[in-house]
Amino acid sequence: MRAYASSMSESLSDTLPTGGLAVVLGASGTIGGAHVRIDRSMDVAIQKEAEALQRGLPDDARFADVVELSRSGDPSVDLTDEASLAEAAARIKERGLDVRLILVASGFLHDEQQGPEKTWRHLDPDKLARSFALNAIGPALALKHLLPLLPRKGRVIVGALSARAGSLSENTLGGWYGYRASKAALNQIVRSAAAELGRKNPQAVCVTLHPGHVESPLSAPFGAGGNETLTPDASAGRLLGVLDALSPEQSGGFFDVSASAIPF
Repeated sequence: MRAYASSMSESLSDTLPTGGLAVVLGASGTIGGAHVRIDRSMDVAIQKEAEALQRGLPDDARFADVVELSRSGDPSVDLTDEASLAEAAARIKERGLDVRLILVASGFLHDEQQGPEKTWRHLDPDKLARSFALNAIGPALALKHLLPLLPRKGRVIVGALSARAGSLSENTLGGWYGYRASKAALNQIVRSAAAELGRKNPQAVCVTLHPGHVESPLSAPFGAGGNETLTPDASAGRLLGVLDALSPEQSGGFFDVSASAIPF
């Protein structure tokens, strides 16, 4: 695995203390993997294959390490298994470095078992529960175990990938019931976490993010709807730039890749 530089993310080195940890949950996914590449300074990775990848760090590395936590299905870290999330958090804590950046880059829209519902006639309780487990409950449990690792002083950043489809205000087309509802739930979970985190560390930023229309297996079956199509690296770079520019007063918000606030 190689390291990639990104001019859009390099400014984070000016706002985050150096030498800490960045944690990417969902790193085996398209966008999560791009964040790992752009963060550049990965030392140990917990991936699908549960391998530990060791390599030298660049001289200008912002983080001492980027910890890569894979999405559901990983034999080491499973988003639907709280015990595995707790164990991963314990391993991170053992490193003795401050966690300064957490990116929850997991997300589920469709697979061979189910797709987005086009009508209420397609609603199924088990499929709805699965959407919530992967898009809302799993990330909530991840935050439960990862947020306590953040220091109480100095700037820290938490970003979770949501989707514009989760905006109640912008939902004029209907459909995609499970995806829309679970992403809306994620927005509220992160907003609540932001309020609690802000009481512990006034310099914290905790937000949800819309990554845009990204070239990925998740979006492949669906058109861009006239929106710009981004490569995974382009989306990740823009999102890191957005996170860098946000102030603690904007914590709890929902933002797109152009840094525009999305209404809940």
